[in-house]
Amino acid sequence: MMHWSPEAIASCTGGTLHPGAACERADSPVLTGLSIDSRSLQAGALFVAIKGERDGHDFIESALQAGAGGLLLQEGRISSPGAAIPIIGVRDTATALLDVGSAARGRLDGPVIGITGSVGKTSTKDLAAAALATRLRTAASERSFNNELGVPLTLANAPESAEVAVIEMGSRGPGHIAGLCRVARPTIGVVTAVAAAHTELLGSLDQVAAAKAELVEALPQGGTAVLNADDGRVAAMAERTRADVLSYSALAPPSPKADIVAEAVALDDVLRPSFIARTPWGGVAVKLEARGAHQVGNALAGLAVALRCGVELDAAAAALSRAAVSPWRMELRRTDSGAFVLNDAYNANPASMAAALRALSQLPAFRRLAVLGVMAELGDRSGDEHRAVAETARHLGVELIPFRTEAYGVRPVSDIDEALDRLGPLRSGDAVLVKASRVAGLERLAARLIDPARSA
Repeated sequence: MMHWSPEAIASCTGGTLHPGAACERADSPVLTGLSIDSRSLQAGALFVAIKGERDGHDFIESALQAGAGGLLLQEGRISSPGAAIPIIGVRDTATALLDVGSAARGRLDGPVIGITGSVGKTSTKDLAAAALATRLRTAASERSFNNELGVPLTLANAPESAEVAVIEMGSRGPGHIAGLCRVARPTIGVVTAVAAAHTELLGSLDQVAAAKAELVEALPQGGTAVLNADDGRVAAMAERTRADVLSYSALAPPSPKADIVAEAVALDDVLRPSFIARTPWGGVAVKLEARGAHQVGNALAGLAVALRCGVELDAAAAALSRAAVSPWRMELRRTDSGAFVLNDAYNANPASMAAALRALSQLPAFRRLAVLGVMAELGDRSGDEHRAVAETARHLGVELIPFRTEAYGVRPVSDIDEALDRLGPLRSGDAVLVKASRVAGLERLAARLIDPARSA
């Protein structure tokens, strides 16, 4: 965890330092990292009060009780400048957080990897970080910390000894990733895919591609763009960067222009892929714990990052084989009766829905069902995209149970109890997929299926 002095925070944010009684000692107090959540704040950290859906200034007392070492507050909201801990007052705490993230980036000497894409960026981040960590002290975004809050927090909370940082970058509008790049200043950039996600905000697929391309456009000469050769819009980004390009392909046969390819891809009975990776550094066998054939491309991207950073091929492959991805992403469990439950409830868009349904169809089961919630933020495409998912389910022989949405054209269930009733008793030979955008909270259904005694 990076250590910060109150003076350094005030300097990089242009804020006013109200020292507090603790700063009257000869030595300035040391702040160990930053937090915007009083519930998870570690003792000694700087609490940054962000004004969002909820105002962080309303939780100052909770942060103090948790042992905050200092407070970063908006001027005008500082009620006790004589407090026992230092307070830094700024015009806008969200802007100040970005300033701290930029200052933290200046303290990192090694590579910084930015990862974006419509699908797969969190899993790719997890896989790349695991491979890098075999040789380098690695900092990486927690969960999906990929916005103007998560990116600076990841940088500011990197270990003092970090030799490489892996930063997930999301986009909700033109210029968003470019802004994150001004803070993180990546030297390696990965683009996984361009698909219909957040099109309500970003517009057409070409506009989505333009937003994702902001990452490769920000890379320096001598940097590296890692691009998915199986996605035409991503592959075309090679013309939009001054960095070197490494491309990867998970298709069979692979793209002829790809530098890193997967051969002999196979899935076992619990959806774990195995393949041979062919790279400019040699060939190696890989078997993943991450489930689903779509994880092969994510693993190739992670492998490309690790190899570019000097990790040995065999060590990187071994790390990929052990790596776990973030929660609620293709988690496969069995009920007491032996039924499969595939929990992919973290988020959803048309591409990830199709991938998850294909994975469900590959499980050794006689009856396959999918409880699917809404795919949010698709704008004018929403109706067509939901109906296309319903058609994919029908084609794959999957019984569709929509959750709180009529967009799929099938009678929906209204709550988790009704979904459980519609599913009926699950037995060995049954397989259930649970997937939706975050607003649906369908992970609660997956938990009930695994543990029927769990409270709704």
